[in-house]
Amino acid sequence: FGGDIVKINVKINNCNRTLDVEPGDMLVDVLRKNGYLSVKRACDTGSCGTCTILIDGEPIASCSYLAVRAEGHSITTIEGAREEAEKIAEYLNDEGVTQCGYCSPGLVLNIIAMKNHLKNPTEDEIKHYLAGNLCRCTGYLGQLRAIKKYLQEVER
Repeated sequence: FGGDIVKINVKINNCNRTLDVEPGDMLVDVLRKNGYLSVKRACDTGSCGTCTILIDGEPIASCSYLAVRAEGHSITTIEGAREEAEKIAEYLNDEGVTQCGYCSPGLVLNIIAMKNHLKNPTEDEIKHYLAGNLCRCTGYLGQLRAIKKYLQEVER
């Protein structure tokens, strides 16, 4: 490896992009280098959820996902889900959940994926689906209240 540049073709937030990557680059770094700064690095092990993005609608920890694997896929960052993210943010704000906001983009993208994958989830299903999203600021009860209210609203 060592310096070999590979071009990958991806769709990011519905825009076709060709990106230069090295074979060992993690997707979080490539996205940030290309201006998608909402994608944050935190644990580097894929266990905190902060770097979550959607690839073809599936939540992925971008800190442990090789960028070359994204070839031909559709990537969504929080910027690509702005309208829905703003709606979820309102519910989180109403429950006093937003503190520093560092982990919020990953959490919100996971909520969007969960909404698309689970219909009328139980509280236990919500907790299980979002178990990989860690937050040092808010605690989880407010998040859970906000998520349940959001899901009730969108499932009407």
